[in-house]
Amino acid sequence: MPFEIPTTVLVISGLLILTILLLMAVMAKLYRKAGPHEALIVYGFGGTKIVKGHGKIIYPMVQTVRGLSLELMSFDVAPEQDLYTKQGVAVNVEAVAQIKVKSDDESIKTAAEQFLTKTPADRQGLIRLVAEGHLRGIIGQLTVEEIVKQPEMVAERMRSTCAEDMNKMGLEVISFTLKEVKDKNEYITNMGRPDVARIKRDADMAAAEAERDTAIRRAEATRAAAVAKAQADQERVMAETQSMAKQAEAERDLEIKRASYKETVKKQEAQADKAYEIQANIMQQQVTAEAVKIKQVEREQEIKVQDAEILRRERELIATVLKQAEVERQRIQTLAEAEKQRLIMEAEGHAAATRTQGEAEAEIVFKKGDAEARAMNVKAEAYQEYNQAAVVDKLLSGMPEVVRALASPLSNVDKITIVSTGSGTNGDGAGMSRVTGDMVNIAAQIPALFETLSGMKMSELMSKIRGIGVEPPSKPDSSKAAAKD
Repeated sequence: MPFEIPTTVLVISGLLILTILLLMAVMAKLYRKAGPHEALIVYGFGGTKIVKGHGKIIYPMVQTVRGLSLELMSFDVAPEQDLYTKQGVAVNVEAVAQIKVKSDDESIKTAAEQFLTKTPADRQGLIRLVAEGHLRGIIGQLTVEEIVKQPEMVAERMRSTCAEDMNKMGLEVISFTLKEVKDKNEYITNMGRPDVARIKRDADMAAAEAERDTAIRRAEATRAAAVAKAQADQERVMAETQSMAKQAEAERDLEIKRASYKETVKKQEAQADKAYEIQANIMQQQVTAEAVKIKQVEREQEIKVQDAEILRRERELIATVLKQAEVERQRIQTLAEAEKQRLIMEAEGHAAATRTQGEAEAEIVFKKGDAEARAMNVKAEAYQEYNQAAVVDKLLSGMPEVVRALASPLSNVDKITIVSTGSGTNGDGAGMSRVTGDMVNIAAQIPALFETLSGMKMSELMSKIRGIGVEPPSKPDSSKAAAKD
């Protein structure tokens, strides 16, 4: 059975998890963190504590926490009443002050005692009152000229004077800058007039002295310019004379060099023209030689083509005409041999039959068979002679067909180009006579082909043809010879 978790355990586990989550939420809500721009003032159980840059758990009902800003406070310091200077002149001063709470724990505690429960506006109002009071005291110790001309000195005195009071409040003056100093009696405006007049007078005197010095220097410069001009004219004339002389020399040298260059150029051009002509002649000779070679190659290729065509026709004749004659000759010879064998077998059959009829008729049948055998032999020899004659007749009657087949390729040629350079080396002529001579030579080779196919020389074949129709010499009669015996 599978293990089952009791429902009570599940409920307790859920409650524990929920309790832990609630505790974590409460702790997260009670944990307060101090940013870099503020300090947390924790007071109550355990006393007052300053928290900066980290966090702390605040226990409710026994502890309280408040934040104190450490950011820079910038505000205008502009007293509404006029401030009187050491001279008794009423002035209106506007300044800008940057003040902040010091970062040490003691100053933070002091500032917390002074401003922790006050709003930022109330806090700036208290600090502005203190700054305006110190500014009034500093302005009363200075003259208008010092205030206007030395604002940095006023700011430094302000920082040093306010430092003690600000330190008592846990604050420090970062900077103090005068924005504007005004007065209702135009004292500041008239204050600059003597200086303006003096400056104007000095400027006029300086201008007069400058004009005088300018006139003197102008006259000296004019005199010096006249002297320099005269000297320059003299030097110019001398320089022009020398320049013209040098220019003439340069032109002379230039003309000499130009003539020399022209002569050299003409020589080079003449050499180039001659070299071009020589090279052109050489190239023309090479082109002519290549053309001759090309014609020779074309002629050799045409000769090879003609030789190949002649060889092909020879093979075609051998394969068509002569082979057919050979086949016909073999067929006739085979028929003659078969007939001869048939007659011999018939003779032997008749002889065997006569021997069975009796001894009385044996002599008569023997003589009759012998005569018939001799007749058959004569007939077989006649067939054999007729076979050779038929073969010879077939070969001779086919000779015109062979010659016609050899000449037939010429009838298919539309145009014959004959390349002839003179008489043949073997005295066999040239041009069209060479073509006809080649055909005659081919026809002269036909008897050799016949001799190869028949196995007999043409002279023997012709002698056999001449022997046809002549009766062979008579043989002695065997019966008469036997009678004589």
